Order: sequence, then C-alpha cells, then structure tokens
Amino acid sequence: MKTNAQKNNSGLKNRSEQLSTGNKSQINFARRSANRSLDTEKLLALLRSEVPSFYSLAEVVGKWVWIQFPEKQSSEVTRALSEFGFHWNRARQAWQHPCALNPDVAATFDPRQKYGSYFAADIKPA
Repeated sequence: MKTNAQKNNSGLKNRSEQLSTGNKSQINFARRSANRSLDTEKLLALLRSEVPSFYSLAEVVGKWVWIQFPEKQSSEVTRALSEFGFHWNRARQAWQHPCALNPDVAATFDPRQKYGSYFAADIKPA
C-alpha cells in the first residue's frame, strides 16, 4: 500500500540540491556581464592588478585574451575566470575572453596565424 507520508531516506538529492552547495562561492553574474564588455587593455589591467597569476598566463590573440593551463584547474579558478568574463573553448582547450567583440561565427582557422599573438607579461611584467 502506498502512502504519501513515507519519507525517502536514501540520501539521494534532486538536481537543484546537488548544484546548490552552501560552502562553495557562486559566480557573480553581474560582474561577469560587466567584465565581458571590457576591451583588451582594460581586461589586462584588471588581471594585472587583481590576479597576477592569470596575467602572467594571458596570451593576446588579435584582440582576444586566452589563458591556458597545463592541467585542469580548481573550481575556484574556474569561478574566478568566469567572473572575469572568460568562457571555456573546448576545441582550443583555452579560456577565452572576447574583449567586447561579438563574433557572429566561430573561426575555422587558427587565429594566432591570422592575427598574431603575444603574452601580456612579456610586454609589461606583472
């Protein structure tokens, strides 16, 4: 016989309970949105002042800024990059910031070859 009064003590959580963790900090989407509109120089200045470790990895490709890590980064680093306005590009295995550009389509070529690239820390050390 089914009753509505039975409690489920299986320990399993629904999707929203799994995603909402009280001890992990959440992404500030207002800050992310504001940072997505920064141009290249303003973004580099922000990285240089707030997170020099990101700045030292920042590669300017055309007007975009890319950051690549040798290994998978922690959730705190992922959250910080997201708040700075970066998104993950799975194909290039890089965090990318469009620096106020809104491309219509993804590039089918290597942007480094077409636009050139340099590391920001090589030009202006952190």
